[in-house]
Amino acid sequence: MKTATCVALVDYERSNLFSVEAALRKVGADVIIARNRKGIMSADKLVIAGVGAFGDGMKGMKDNDLINPIKEFVATGKPVLGICLGMQLFMSEGEEFGVHEGLDLIKGRVVRLEEAGVDAEKIKIPHVGWSYLFPPNNSGTPQTSEHSEIWQKEAILRGILEGSYVYFIHSNVVVPDDKDLIIAEAVYGNNSICTVIRKGNIVGCQFHPERSGEVGLKIYSNFVSNFP
Repeated sequence: MKTATCVALVDYERSNLFSVEAALRKVGADVIIARNRKGIMSADKLVIAGVGAFGDGMKGMKDNDLINPIKEFVATGKPVLGICLGMQLFMSEGEEFGVHEGLDLIKGRVVRLEEAGVDAEKIKIPHVGWSYLFPPNNSGTPQTSEHSEIWQKEAILRGILEGSYVYFIHSNVVVPDDKDLIIAEAVYGNNSICTVIRKGNIVGCQFHPERSGEVGLKIYSNFVSNFP
């Protein structure tokens, strides 16, 4: 009998643990709440969720002595998923209420939506609600079958249709140095924003899969069963 995948959900006191844990269990994961190195390193896969400001999130990581264990886990090559603030903390720095050092797992920064090209006078910030996913560099227009094949090669997106709607709540957005790491975007205002990013065994979603219905559950199922 196959053993369920053990997923550690990191508790750095800034996480919406309950809803994420429930979604992971629904897709068959054996979930543990990890508050230290032992919990993190005992898992097959790691999830870092979170809500709130970048600097406060990093403070939670530091106060709970979780930065080095997370980096140690990443170095093993095991899969790691970041959700919303968790994805943002992967970056080198965040510019929310000052400049703050991030986990530096992916080179880049986190900026306010208006600094990423979104017209704050025409669009409400924070971005709260449903937006649709599409492959990068296409301004939200329909794609050829070739692009669709590329999309489906990404394990985290397997079975997710282009144009699928997912739920967002955020004021800041990831801007990676290497744009080729962006595997899905969404349109908000007059700009396409980084929505799913992947670097090796690290993947991040700006939206909340646990609030995104069947599409979100498929994302979690892909992470638990297929990624990378």
